[in-house]
Amino acid sequence: MVIAAAAPVAGAAPPAPKKTRTVTLAAASPLTATRRHLFLAAAASALPTAAASAAAGRFTEIPSSGGVKALELREGSGDVPADGDQVAIHYYGRLAAKQGWRFDSTYDHKDATGDPIPFVFTVGSGKVIPGIEAAVKSMRVGGLRRVVIPPSQGYQNTSQEPIPPNFFDRQRLFTTIFNPTRLANGEGSTLGIVIFDIELLSIRQHT
Repeated sequence: MVIAAAAPVAGAAPPAPKKTRTVTLAAASPLTATRRHLFLAAAASALPTAAASAAAGRFTEIPSSGGVKALELREGSGDVPADGDQVAIHYYGRLAAKQGWRFDSTYDHKDATGDPIPFVFTVGSGKVIPGIEAAVKSMRVGGLRRVVIPPSQGYQNTSQEPIPPNFFDRQRLFTTIFNPTRLANGEGSTLGIVIFDIELLSIRQHT
């Protein structure tokens, strides 16, 4: 069987031609391309700076401190304290065992005018926890550092300073660190870890 093509019917309108769309891909404008190149160049140049900042933001162990680790937040430019000197510091204390719970801060201790009252102690007196002494003795006035203090260099009893003035904060701090049940379960290596941000404000040198 042969199928012949249908002949056009007389008087019938020819079929309308199919519409086609021409899509023109516009080249990126020189301004857009320039901006993109500048962005990529800036990102590439920032990589070494970010790497340097990350390297600078590492904790390092303070020599002869018993394991106290410090992160320098601001380098000081003043004197370094010695045994017998009286120092004034601001601090912000947290307890690692309570997910960084803040148990005390000198910024919350205000005088009659509303100014924060620094914590003052004599270096080498043995009245403060050893970790704070180790941190302060290797700082310069004007410096600010964060220190992670292991239990062996932290609170060994409830009379060591700094002691939170708020009764409930003090109770929570010491009942956590000296919890007999948890200590018996072998958690002593973590219960007493404290974290302090310390700012060395001034030194009154011993004469």
